Amino acid sequence: MSKSPRRIDVHHHYIPPAYRLLLREKGIRPGGIPLPRWAAPMASKVMAANGVETAVVSVSTPGVWFGDVAEARHWARRVNEFGAALVADNPRGFGFFATLTLPDVDGALVEAAYALDVLKADGIVLLANNAGIYLGDPRFARLLAFLDERGAVVLIHPGELPGEPVEGLPSFAADFLLDTTRSVLSLMSTGALERYPRIRFILAHAGGFVPYIAHRLILATLRDEPKIKVAGLLLNRKRAVAARMHVFKRFWYDTALSSTPAAFPSLLAVADPSRIVFGSDFPFAPAPAVKFMRAEYEDLSLPAELRAGIDRRNAEALFPRLATARSHGPGEG
Repeated sequence: MSKSPRRIDVHHHYIPPAYRLLLREKGIRPGGIPLPRWAAPMASKVMAANGVETAVVSVSTPGVWFGDVAEARHWARRVNEFGAALVADNPRGFGFFATLTLPDVDGALVEAAYALDVLKADGIVLLANNAGIYLGDPRFARLLAFLDERGAVVLIHPGELPGEPVEGLPSFAADFLLDTTRSVLSLMSTGALERYPRIRFILAHAGGFVPYIAHRLILATLRDEPKIKVAGLLLNRKRAVAARMHVFKRFWYDTALSSTPAAFPSLLAVADPSRIVFGSDFPFAPAPAVKFMRAEYEDLSLPAELRAGIDRRNAEALFPRLATARSHGPGEG
């Protein structure tokens, strides 16, 4: 690349050393793979190699919920303070999404307020399901109302599906995509998306299966509609479909592990192009995979304006402080 696009990577994970030890002690393999190495200098090197100026980092699955409220609250505070320190050391190189304690809603409300008001988090990361409860569930209504009041940026990241994984099939490969899709359907079918319009939801991995099966999801939401209303929709099918499909333009979508000739046409057919943002999934996507997916993305035939938006400008709308950042490399302080 002759000139750095100064990308903003909104899907980049951090693994604090103490949190790494915790997961190892619990024998947890996120996504069914060994826990990768991560450190800020390593991240900065990968970022520089891929034209990324700022990485907005988040803790991946399993988050901090292991079945105990006090434990979850302790670890949420620790990982969030680590993230805030990372940003304080290099505010142009990093931003961070705060981790909460769901399904512990009371703890999540306390931690969200602390993270946004004291730590100045750039946003919140929520797992698509939390102990088997999806985000549209009424049990999470108080948290969503709070995040809506704040106009928060919320990254929805998949985790393990409720139920036992299939032996030999790593969950990151397909289960993660279904988990995100389930959460989207939960938000749509419960009316949560309409009740909390100020939350800016980013869907990881280009929304999982959402773009490809968007029409199928629309049919699912019509299931409980009166038959006469469904019949009326069929009289002007194209107009009705276009109106219903608009719901998917409410979401933002990151490109992590999804910037391919197979995935992008579906994404562009469904998403608002001004709401597509760059993502790498480092370090769960190791450096060679990040390079490969970045090359796939750069090979896509995209208008210059669209590419510039995905690389940086769209994310600047989510994170205004980054819009004023000077053009320095990710390792420069």
